[in-house]
Amino acid sequence: MHDSGNTVHILVVDDEPDLELLIRQRFRRKLRDREIFFIFAADGAEALEIIDRGEQLDLILSDINMPVMDGLTFLARLQERGRDDLKTIIVSAYGDMGNIRTAMNRGAFDFVTKPIDFDDLEITMEKTLQHVRELRRAEADRRELDRMNRELEVAERIQQAIIPTAFPPFPGHNTFALYAEMLPAQQVGGDFYDYFLLDDRTLVFAVADVAGKGVPAALIMSATRALLKAEAARQPSPGACLGAINIHLAQENMSSMFVSLFLGRLDVREGIFRYASAGHSMPFLLSGTQTRQIPRARGAVLGVDMQSRYEDCDMALEANDLLFLCTDGITEAFNAEKEEYGDLRLQALLASLGRQDVRELVHAVIGDVKQYAGSASQSDDMTAMALRFQGLRRS
Repeated sequence: MHDSGNTVHILVVDDEPDLELLIRQRFRRKLRDREIFFIFAADGAEALEIIDRGEQLDLILSDINMPVMDGLTFLARLQERGRDDLKTIIVSAYGDMGNIRTAMNRGAFDFVTKPIDFDDLEITMEKTLQHVRELRRAEADRRELDRMNRELEVAERIQQAIIPTAFPPFPGHNTFALYAEMLPAQQVGGDFYDYFLLDDRTLVFAVADVAGKGVPAALIMSATRALLKAEAARQPSPGACLGAINIHLAQENMSSMFVSLFLGRLDVREGIFRYASAGHSMPFLLSGTQTRQIPRARGAVLGVDMQSRYEDCDMALEANDLLFLCTDGITEAFNAEKEEYGDLRLQALLASLGRQDVRELVHAVIGDVKQYAGSASQSDDMTAMALRFQGLRRS
């Protein structure tokens, strides 16, 4: 095998002994500069041996009339091997047009006539090589697309395993109601949500946005979710939990990706709500006739600085209070005029939804965002979660 580089590798199949000397003389400068490399075979059988041993080739020049195996049989054997990638220029006498037509039908790309006009041969070779380059670019693009699709399929499976979809999530608990939905902008999104009970009275819930898309984002999502479950069981403080997750992600963050995450911890009997944020927007609270964002908890995004600290905030929820969490795909959705949906529009919508069921409320928000965007394509993932504290119901 010869080093490829930018050298063009050409197999010449011809039984005329003088042809090799003529070709080497004609292309001596390109041979010297390693722009071109010739391999010579005396007949089709020898040429097939060269091909079968995996010699790198860009182009074939082949005579038709040869001993042992003629050019037409050689072309037929190439077709049997499925070597459509090897483009052949047939070299034959002008009066042999019948065989030339047969050769073209067997996959030859072009032909030149004997005696060889080397100017015409060079033009034909360059035209054929250009076609080969275009085919190889197309094949490389196809392989890259296949690779990306395989990555997206893997990432989609990872994401489907991450996102819980059981609603109501805990049928035995009637002190709260929860519903969430995530709509990726592409096949695989960078958002995720999660919720789980630590014990009979402690609900942990989170909404997050991972920077990036595809397999890297899906892997970060998976790692963040696993860390969240592990640290939440150890850390009664949401801020301390985020701090521990941040250290793990920052240590292993080779791709410089980061995660914004809101983490809440609710006593589902008493309504005591403790929360922390890693660079994520604050949820809205619907309480009585008021709709507002809860006080901000300080903290940077996860995965960037191991020294980051995360603030705990506390509040008490009253019976029928509702928290609405989302990612910026909701508030930063744009319409056709490039106008942003915005926090104020979301706040007004939430206020108008009143006492709707959590599922209906999430659907109403997502539906309103889609209606606002109209014909504009979805530019970011949209995730929404509604959590209503219903209070301890005594029989």
